[in-house]
Amino acid sequence: MDRLQRRALLVLQMVHELHKQGYQLLRIAPGMSASGCHWRCAVTQRANIRRDNGALLADYGAPAAQYTTGQEDAYFGWTDAQEDDAPELARKFGERFPEVVDGAFGDDWAYAGWYARMLGYAERGIFPVAYADWWEPPNPRFLPLWGHESDLPMPPPGDAEPEE
Repeated sequence: MDRLQRRALLVLQMVHELHKQGYQLLRIAPGMSASGCHWRCAVTQRANIRRDNGALLADYGAPAAQYTTGQEDAYFGWTDAQEDDAPELARKFGERFPEVVDGAFGDDWAYAGWYARMLGYAERGIFPVAYADWWEPPNPRFLPLWGHESDLPMPPPGDAEPEE
């Protein structure tokens, strides 16, 4: 696994830490930059994830924290997290993004279970990608995995209707 993959994995592990702390209503919306050079991941509440696709944001103006591998180890733009592990990133995330974590405390075992399975792929360097500018719509039953044929089911739906 290269350094950018390790950093992307740390962000996913951070969300898993938050799930373990009871914030199971946090969701991710992963994708690729327009250039295809960087993996992106928005962290938001279930209320901001689409009902028709459990891995896409419904409202880009709603509270969400954005990470891209282009930030390298300046996670979410932070300059003091280069040496942090997942629990420490989770602590900082809760402090620095209260608008995202407020209202995200609660049980969502279907998503938390799906997330644990997805994390197993990421730990092998296989990352979820819900959007990319250059590809045709994928099989709606499976969440695409970067560079691999996917057998990962789509995550459970969010609560939001997609914007028109």
